[in-house]
Amino acid sequence: MTTGRTTLDKCRVYIDGYDLSGYTRSFGPLACTFDEGIDDAINKQVKGVLPGNATVGMGALNGIFDNTATSGIHALLASPAVKRTVLIAVGIQAAPANNDPAFCGQFQQGDYMIGGDDNPVTATIQFANTASGGSNLNYANPWGALIHALAAATAANSATGLDQLAASTHGGYMCYQVTAGNGTAAIKVQDAEANEDGSFGDLLSSGVITCGEGVSGIVSLAPTASVKRYVRWQIALGTATSVTFALAFCRSYI
Repeated sequence: MTTGRTTLDKCRVYIDGYDLSGYTRSFGPLACTFDEGIDDAINKQVKGVLPGNATVGMGALNGIFDNTATSGIHALLASPAVKRTVLIAVGIQAAPANNDPAFCGQFQQGDYMIGGDDNPVTATIQFANTASGGSNLNYANPWGALIHALAAATAANSATGLDQLAASTHGGYMCYQVTAGNGTAAIKVQDAEANEDGSFGDLLSSGVITCGEGVSGIVSLAPTASVKRYVRWQIALGTATSVTFALAFCRSYI
């Protein structure tokens, strides 16, 4: 992963298995906040919080209106009151790459508004915050690492994985976004104690899914599950010979 400052054009937005980066003008704020303890005295310098309980939100997506019948932003997001699976990959000084930050979660779409009298016509989509963590699966941290930048996979992964510096015992979850495919497959996160191909074993799996544009999901571990130091993506091809997907893993440390 490259380090340093970055800019909005290096981010990519995936919602419900569609790459909306080409329609997105801005998004956010990406928020994760903790309420102060309600019983703390006003003169305390540091107020207590409940570390496992956060309010998480992705704010609004501001886009360019496009009414393409099946894949434009109007066709995909015109219906409010729908829970959306979101993965926002933050590229550092370049397009997102493996180990770059990723913001993941499932958020209820609140509304859909069209505006602008002149070109371009804009669309603004608001998303509600969730008080149970970004995954709606009782995890407070919506931030993780991109472990498969959006690209086609045509064979199982035999490469080494990403070093996440330490093992943990507080679970986590994966978020996958499939934008193309030609059959069935299972998308997985694997972990290992040693960063060697033969050491990796399955940690999380999508299960067998029919891969194509518009397929996404979040799969979580138990909050007490152990995760080894190294993680990588994996795919088990069924009838598919090619699957284009992005995959992130959010490890919990608390």
